[in-house]
Amino acid sequence: MRDFTTLKILDRFRTLFEKLGIDYVIMRRIIHIKLTMDGRRVSTVMGNSRSSSQNEDKNKFLQSLWLYLIMGLIVLMPLVLLGQGFIFQMSLVFGILMFMIMTSLISDFSSVLLDIRDKNILDSKPVNTRTIHAAKSIHISIYLTFLTGALTLPALIAGSFKYGIGFFFIFLIEVILMDAFIVVVTALLYLFVLRFFNGEKLKDMINYVQIALTMVITIGYQLTFRVFNIMDFKWVFEEKWWQYFIVPLWFATPFEMLIRGDMRTTFMIFSLLSVIVPIVAMLIYVRLMPSFEHHLQKLSDSSTSRRRKWFNGRSLSNFLCKTPEERLFFRFTSDMMRNERDFKLKVYPSLGLSLVFPFLFLFNSMQSQGLEGMSGGKMYLCIYFMAILVPSTLMMLKYSVNYKGAWLYRTVPLQDTASILKGSIKACLVKLMMPLYILESVVFLYIFGLRIIPDIVVVGLSVGIYVLISFRVLRKALPFSEPYQATQSNEGLKLFFLIGVLVAFIGVHLLFTTMSYGVYIYMILLIGVNIVGWRKSFRTIPISSF
Repeated sequence: MRDFTTLKILDRFRTLFEKLGIDYVIMRRIIHIKLTMDGRRVSTVMGNSRSSSQNEDKNKFLQSLWLYLIMGLIVLMPLVLLGQGFIFQMSLVFGILMFMIMTSLISDFSSVLLDIRDKNILDSKPVNTRTIHAAKSIHISIYLTFLTGALTLPALIAGSFKYGIGFFFIFLIEVILMDAFIVVVTALLYLFVLRFFNGEKLKDMINYVQIALTMVITIGYQLTFRVFNIMDFKWVFEEKWWQYFIVPLWFATPFEMLIRGDMRTTFMIFSLLSVIVPIVAMLIYVRLMPSFEHHLQKLSDSSTSRRRKWFNGRSLSNFLCKTPEERLFFRFTSDMMRNERDFKLKVYPSLGLSLVFPFLFLFNSMQSQGLEGMSGGKMYLCIYFMAILVPSTLMMLKYSVNYKGAWLYRTVPLQDTASILKGSIKACLVKLMMPLYILESVVFLYIFGLRIIPDIVVVGLSVGIYVLISFRVLRKALPFSEPYQATQSNEGLKLFFLIGVLVAFIGVHLLFTTMSYGVYIYMILLIGVNIVGWRKSFRTIPISSF
């Protein structure tokens, strides 16, 4: 196995780890194995052996970093060069950074942090729990460092040229503290849940925490914008007590103090918080590492609780699916989505975004127009944003920790994949999208009145077509037939494209609302497209082609 540059850099901090009670040699070896495994694409029974060998030792996450580099170039670098005052522009920069890194940590790396599969190997060896957990945290931190580096590199270079070398060092230190703060706070939240819950309730609570965290991050990101007021075409900061809870402000104030020389008391407190809170949180976290690993064992509890079934899955599949094969995979996908913890860990953060996004836009409009003014307008079209869940869910549908069971696809007498794919996607729609659609429709009807019922129906039909478009754009694979990578593949660009498609649906809907009976005409068109699309999109593809 080749040695990694990241591990050579880590060697320079060996003394620090040993002072914290971590067996550095063993921790390094564990991380080395994890990084090597990340770079190896494990072939499935259904996989193509030639492509697997070609991709061996190539880490997909590292290959996809160019996308984050472009995002940093387009979004963060102009903000740094904006010239509206450090407190404004750097608050936005850190707000965006925290939103992107924390959502990535929750959706992509929670399964690594809560992984108990290696306990069978490591628990029988003379390795202390603090070392095992430190290896997990460093493993995640290495990837987050790459991600943060790709996002911030253009802004770091441009800011250093414009504001001097002082900007470079302040930005670098603040970004390191921010990453540490994000990892530690997320881990401590999981520890809190692990400590107070057991069994199935614990697994459910972890998913609820993920949804809640995603919603808090999204709302906090929006609040960062509202800290400032526009005065004489400039963004002005007005001090208020609740701003002490807006974390991006903490990391922005050192620039204002050390480069611009604004030494007001509030900025000094914010700056101290940006340094003290991450360090104290890290010390608490290191102390609680053994406790984290101890409570993690609860996740291996396989006892199941009897849950009340709100509807009969067999009856629903009989109603929605035409063929017996389609019904079979509808029920199979429903069961997998309900029982597979890794799937829920990766998909439920998107569920949190889908819940909160439509209301964020409403909140913005309500501030400028008031509730009465807004309820008479067309802001109800924001409900489309609940569908941002669709692409990420369809993308994750192909992964499973039990992917080796995919050999069953070849042993059962199925002629093609159409029934498999159609049944699985229908299960996704019914299990994840339908409850969200009903819940948000009820709230929107309460706000905008019964006049938007036809529009709500149009939204539902549009989501049906959006699912088909997402299915055609994303890479196709049999459900739950591929292993999870430590990080996700490079389909991020397709996700951005699909968000653009969703915005296009809003534009077309808005256009039809300007015509007489336009919504009803659009509804009839969508019904026709749905009928044809759901018949034609799932072409007959032999299983052997996967």
